Amino acid sequence: MQNKRYIGFILVITGCFFWGIGGTVSQQLFSEGIEVSWLVSTRLLIAGILLLSTQALFKDRTQILAIWQQKFTAFRLVIFAIVGMLAVQYTYMASIKEGNAAVATLLQYLAPVMIIVYVALRGQSKFTKKDAVTIVLALSGSFFLLTNGSLSTLSVPMPAIIWGLLSGVSLAFYTLYAIPLLKQFDSLVVVGWAMVLAGLTMSFFHPPWQVDVSNWTASTGIYLVIVVIFGTMLSFWFYIESLQTLSAKETSLLGNVEPLTAVLATVIWLQEPFGAFQWFGTSFILFMMVYIALKSD
Repeated sequence: MQNKRYIGFILVITGCFFWGIGGTVSQQLFSEGIEVSWLVSTRLLIAGILLLSTQALFKDRTQILAIWQQKFTAFRLVIFAIVGMLAVQYTYMASIKEGNAAVATLLQYLAPVMIIVYVALRGQSKFTKKDAVTIVLALSGSFFLLTNGSLSTLSVPMPAIIWGLLSGVSLAFYTLYAIPLLKQFDSLVVVGWAMVLAGLTMSFFHPPWQVDVSNWTASTGIYLVIVVIFGTMLSFWFYIESLQTLSAKETSLLGNVEPLTAVLATVIWLQEPFGAFQWFGTSFILFMMVYIALKSD
């Protein structure tokens, strides 16, 4: 059992590392004229089809259709796809578009705080001293990140903040709502179908085939492959798969490796400016990660 937990740790950390890189690469695509809605619909459809194909080739293919044969699981899958998968994808990408990948990712990872509060209110977990310290560190870090030490003006555009906070809510829902489905079906099936459904829904607003490729370069194609394979397919699959051996609280908290990845990639590769107090806020978030690791249950 302990070995399975270690595998869960590796999966969630690797998945969130890929997610952080994918967010930064998406920011580069937006700067090249790629639209948010097109990228969301395209990446979801392709990644979902690849995941279901992997299930069909290497695992129990009967599960692909079996998940639709029960009203409860079919209904839950649709809700998970729209309110979870699609919402997480779109709100996160919109926050990147309005601000940058580092800020969007840090705001999204207020989700662990939301999960801690939710499970405590539901009586599913006791509110501990560790939880309180985690919340203080997360909120303090976000405050300095968003204000850069000045209450008079926010250093991050308000639309980016709103989309980022909505992304955090969506991630919290995404993490918690999938658990009953994972008890019956492989994560490849759950995540694969959720991506396909979310991608089809988004296609009504911006079909993948409606895109101008005249200005694309070789690097544009490479960036798209990175976003689809690593930033979507593997990152979401690994994250959800980790819930097989870790609790929702553990998975969401360990996922804070994603903000670290996004911040470093955004500042080093895209050379986005970051103020002194924003770095101070980032250090709070990173310290929270270390604290969680040292004080793990």
